[in-house]
Order: sequence, then structure tokens, then C-alpha cells
Amino acid sequence: MKTDKRKPHISVIGAGAVDDVDYAIAYEVGKRIAQKGGVVVCGGLGGVMEGACCGAREAGGVSVAIIPGSDPESANECATVVVATGMGHARNALVVQSGQGVVALPGLSGTLSEVALALKMGKPVVGVAAWSGIDGVEDMPDAASAVERVFELLK
Repeated sequence: MKTDKRKPHISVIGAGAVDDVDYAIAYEVGKRIAQKGGVVVCGGLGGVMEGACCGAREAGGVSVAIIPGSDPESANECATVVVATGMGHARNALVVQSGQGVVALPGLSGTLSEVALALKMGKPVVGVAAWSGIDGVEDMPDAASAVERVFELLK
């Protein structure tokens, strides 16, 4: 018999190559998710994904890296759990399906595909200064408000 609830899983999506500002935002998002008792789910590579995993690790949390290739060693060094899919970009569906909600940072077409998939799946999507022009995406000005909002939407 199951007696405890699972921790909320939050997918963090965004560009694989970012500047220091977006990396810091991703780091704060991951850290805040972990501090609130959540699990970070991401694509497991660099940029936003690495920042979120490293932030979660610093806060003592867990991150699940769903990588596109077959080699677990290709995941970023901060990932706690690595799922090597060998699926390429198709793994984007697994990233958003595995989270109960999504925090979306700036990105390119891969991130856009994840935003679209999350909306099709009925997942709440909160952008951090990104994706405000897409119906169904709530845009927040910073990491703190984005994480707070995604947790509110899960209640």
C-alpha cells in the first residue's frame, strides 16, 4: 500500500547554449524547485538544462535528465538521474510528459516544440521572460515568481 505522495515534478525547458544571465535564471529556477520539494525534469544537456540541474543539486534536490542520445555520459555533470533515450528530438515529448508543470526559459525551436507539446498535454506552462505571445503560457518576470506560479497551478 502506498502511503506517501510523490514529489511534484517540474519540467524546465530552454536553450542548450545560453549566456550567463539565462544560465543564472535557470540555476535559480532549479534551486527554487528543489527548495519547494520538487524534482527538476529536463533534457539533460547544457545551457538551461545544466543550470537547472546544478541549482537543484545545490539545494539538495533531484534532477532527472532525459537525454536525446544513448550515452549517459553526455548528460551534464549536475544531473542526478539520467535517462538515455536514443530518441533524438523525440525525447522532448518525454521531458514535458514527465513533469506536472513546465517552466519555460528562452530557447529556440526545440523549446518551442516542448511548449507546444506541454500545452497539448494540458500541462501548465509558465515562462520566465519568454513565450508571452503564446496562448496558454503565463509569463513571469523572474525565476522566483515563475516557480511560485507553477506550484500554485499544480494545486
